[in-house]
Amino acid sequence: MKHIALYPGSFDPITFGHLDILERATNLFDKVLVTVAVNHRKNAVFSGDERVALIKECLQGKDWAENIEVDQFTGLLVNHAKKVKASTLIRGVRQISDFEYEFRMALTNKRLAPEVDTVFLMPDEEFTFISASLVKEVAYWRGDLTSFVPKNVAEALQKKLSDK
Repeated sequence: MKHIALYPGSFDPITFGHLDILERATNLFDKVLVTVAVNHRKNAVFSGDERVALIKECLQGKDWAENIEVDQFTGLLVNHAKKVKASTLIRGVRQISDFEYEFRMALTNKRLAPEVDTVFLMPDEEFTFISASLVKEVAYWRGDLTSFVPKNVAEALQKKLSDK
């Protein structure tokens, strides 16, 4: 039986921290499904389709990415996990404040779907301060994004923000 894990997030945009956690997850699970959460109540910079495309571009040429798929969903995460037969949710935790929020979400998800577990992974120390909101702020002010996101993401973000 394949152990399928779901790595959900807004990924608006995907960062080096996200990619670090994703690479770690590929060592733990047979298949990892990166799932872009599309929440129409939030103002995302990129559409769901754009985020999926950027993630796929980031994975090209990575030898560790062969068992990764990328999709998107709207709705309750545990419903999507059941639909794709994922038994584990992967959540990245950078700091204590992340853990408090993620712990509550994990307990809620466990109540809704007892058969789905949550695993917390920490990114490498060099990525613990990176967040998508920080990246967007740096991009807005035309700062150097090379240590935060892959080149394709930086270019797409700069283009998207210059269009606004």
